[in-house]
Amino acid sequence: MKKVIQLHQTTPEELVNVILLGVKKEIEILKQEFRPKEPEEYLTRTEVSKMLKIDLSTVHHWTKRGKLKPYGLGRRVYYKRSEIEQALIDLSPIH
Repeated sequence: MKKVIQLHQTTPEELVNVILLGVKKEIEILKQEFRPKEPEEYLTRTEVSKMLKIDLSTVHHWTKRGKLKPYGLGRRVYYKRSEIEQALIDLSPIH
């Protein structure tokens, strides 16, 4: 059995306009809230040392101490740029 919806005192044009207005509002909300996902960038140990202006041995020690999280593929070691940036702490005094 089919469901039938009846609209009283509404013209087809009014119905179309109301629907279009609702869709436009939803699209505007999506435009404001939508943030495209950035692809993760992986850095080598050398790139991390250059980025932070530290020696390769420091990268090694920070990795062993758990300050930096390594990712591996085969025998290669990589670090996520976003995690490197998150590992940096704010040293400004709290007022």
